[in-house]
Amino acid sequence: MPAVTVENPLTLPRVAAPVAAHARPVLAVATAPSGFEGEGFPVRRAFAGIDYRHLDPFIMMDQMGEVEYAPGEAKGTPWHPHRGFETVTYLLDGTFVHRDSHGGGGVINDGDTQWMTAGSGLLHIEAPPESLVMSGGLFHGLQLWVNLPKSDKMMAPRYQDIGGGQVKLLTSGDGGALLRLIAGDLDGHDGPGITHTPITMMHVTVNPGAELTLPWRKDFNALAYALAGRGSAGAEGRPFRMGQSVVFGAGDSVTIRADESQESRSPNFEVVLLGGLPIREPMMHYGPFVMNTHAELAQAFEDFQAGRLGTIPADGH
Repeated sequence: MPAVTVENPLTLPRVAAPVAAHARPVLAVATAPSGFEGEGFPVRRAFAGIDYRHLDPFIMMDQMGEVEYAPGEAKGTPWHPHRGFETVTYLLDGTFVHRDSHGGGGVINDGDTQWMTAGSGLLHIEAPPESLVMSGGLFHGLQLWVNLPKSDKMMAPRYQDIGGGQVKLLTSGDGGALLRLIAGDLDGHDGPGITHTPITMMHVTVNPGAELTLPWRKDFNALAYALAGRGSAGAEGRPFRMGQSVVFGAGDSVTIRADESQESRSPNFEVVLLGGLPIREPMMHYGPFVMNTHAELAQAFEDFQAGRLGTIPADGH
């Protein structure tokens, strides 16, 4: 699964929580329901059913796939608008093409991340390249929505292309886990993603039977989502597996363990760890718009209908 890896993690900087750190307990484990997005590609709604007070500043996250497309089957999304937040698309397997009405876009491949700040609004499209449609193949990734505070909701749109080779690679104290830090700070190490809302985002691979304990900012929330495999979370060892999210309580360290036995399709426990500084403002979410009030949502919809969020390029692609 992971596109960015190393042969010997022990050559990487090591991260471990202080001995005196207060472990965050597990408040809840939620199972993601399955659905379809865009033109019909399968997704798991990672945060469905979790109270927003535990998610803030995150809004939602979809695991896209894992799906093996036959020739002619690969699907994407049509042109659609966004305003008031950021989308973070992380690709584990396959290829995706992004294009937006603000001039941003590019191709992301295995291990790449695209970070789109919708801000005041734009139109964009995400689609598999023609080569993948013709040949078929594996597709697997996730998309995270990060809220923007009221002061930044109408900022100019921005696009960041974060290649897999740019992520900060770290390991646990015993080398039993590989950490790919995409954004934020972890024990003095910085990920390449530039964020408006302070967050930490990483993809970790935990070897069978290994345990990972990381320092975690006290003022951040903490969430984990299993992309593949099975293991447990917290000092209490709460089980969770592929397609399940963990909500952690207060503290300054998080712990993840991988079961000794893993699935044949995924030899390791693959987990996304997220944390962020809660914005603590009213959040109104309607389709592709995330604002603070119903009036602002109505204005976003009106601006979209009037073409003020951008126009689809003449070639339509």
